Amino acid sequence: MGLNDYESHTTQPAATPVSATPEEERMSTNASQSAPVARAVGASGAHALERHHTAEVLKVSTRSRPSAVAGAIAGVIRDSGIAEVQSIGAGATNQAIKAVAIARSYLSEEGIDIVCTPSFIDVAIDDEERTAIKLVVERR
Repeated sequence: MGLNDYESHTTQPAATPVSATPEEERMSTNASQSAPVARAVGASGAHALERHHTAEVLKVSTRSRPSAVAGAIAGVIRDSGIAEVQSIGAGATNQAIKAVAIARSYLSEEGIDIVCTPSFIDVAIDDEERTAIKLVVERR
């Protein structure tokens, strides 16, 4: 699986049934190959340990529609209060940031305010480490 395979997979919230394409089936059976490494890039000392949470992971592509990703973020925030958005590359990160801004406006209509904490993570794709952006989105 290459960089574009990682970017092309956008995880939907569990409540949204989605029929899997053959590529998505392959990715789900090889999930361990794209699992994030447990440390944040550049972290050191006591701050190197990230707090562990059980956030839904949404993977964003350059081709992801920000409004669709925003709907997924809003749904996950409503359900669990925390979502994790991952992207690799400038185009995918741009779409992810736009999605967070749109999700914030969706949720503000319901009186829910969110914050976004960005960080770098290492992601293993086909036994190759890539640096990804991780956006932890949670209720304020």
